[in-house]
Amino acid sequence: MSAGQGEVPAAFLEALRSLRATRLRPEIRLVEVPGPGRIAPFSAALTGDVTAPRGAVPEDLASGRFVVLHDPAGQEAWEGTFRLVTFVRATLEAELGADGLLAGVAWTWFSDAIDEAEITPIATGGTVTRVLSQSFGALAARPDEVEVEIRASWTAEGPDLGPHLQAWGTLLCTSAGLPPLPDGVVSLGARH
Repeated sequence: MSAGQGEVPAAFLEALRSLRATRLRPEIRLVEVPGPGRIAPFSAALTGDVTAPRGAVPEDLASGRFVVLHDPAGQEAWEGTFRLVTFVRATLEAELGADGLLAGVAWTWFSDAIDEAEITPIATGGTVTRVLSQSFGALAARPDEVEVEIRASWTAEGPDLGPHLQAWGTLLCTSAGLPPLPDGVVSLGARH
């Protein structure tokens, strides 16, 4: 947590508690990292990696960052006091890189995750970037690589940020290619 001058507001402490109480899928490994210090008086940040299920070849399927910004006075562009800034990066199959619909599809992953969490974001905006890497010369034998990057930000209506973190976790897993889990079902991973 990064805090400006003065006492930490009760609303920000409540927001942090709501994040700590949120449980994400077991494939997501979260790490708390320092939040940005200049954008808002109070901030917190998490990084997340989606790893291959147990028993599979170990690899990171997707990674991202979830940032909470809090300005008790609010900021006009935010239309509120809690701004969430997210980033997700995932490697996709090479043939998807040429698909002109990829960015639109990736943005629906975000929209669907928000809808599934039953939250109403305010002042939502974002971008989807696809990166195609081709190798040449001594590296020409490497296959083409395609990454998609989804950046989104929105304002939460209040300090209960658990559903927002849940939506980001869903976006991270969808980007990694993991199938959705029906309500009440827990992912057990591969059998040994």
